[in-house]
Amino acid sequence: MLAVTRNAFQMIEEVRRQFREIPGILLGSAPPDYEVCVDLAAKGALKSLVLPALVAVALPLAVGFALGPAALGGFLGGSIVVGLVFALFMSNSGGLWDNAKKYVESGHLGGSGSETHKATVVGDTVGDPFKDTAGPSINTLTTVMSLVASLFAPLIAVYHL
Repeated sequence: MLAVTRNAFQMIEEVRRQFREIPGILLGSAPPDYEVCVDLAAKGALKSLVLPALVAVALPLAVGFALGPAALGGFLGGSIVVGLVFALFMSNSGGLWDNAKKYVESGHLGGSGSETHKATVVGDTVGDPFKDTAGPSINTLTTVMSLVASLFAPLIAVYHL
């Protein structure tokens, strides 16, 4: 969540810079520099994934080699159960916040421009990263941890004979 916010602010600053330095963008006479924005998004995403990737690989190995196959099984079971609950919570609550904004914008509870609408915009700002990035990424995290454990299971089993 923090990485998405940090990368979004970097993108906003880049777009503002381009508007300042390339006046033709607003007039439609000069194209924006898309490559810089794509580069920012790609580098930001990859940089933000380094620590979670290390955790996804290192934790199953550490638990497996330090505590054995039974502990690794418990670790993976716990990560799947907790990951499922968090992924469902994040995906569903993000969708809920998005739908709440659409509901208010359709004329309910004061409609667009109301205080309720302002609150739903804030909720949607949090909800979009929840449903689009954080929720689905937990599925990938548990998959990588299970894959690493499966690949190293023979070594862990031999190590703990």
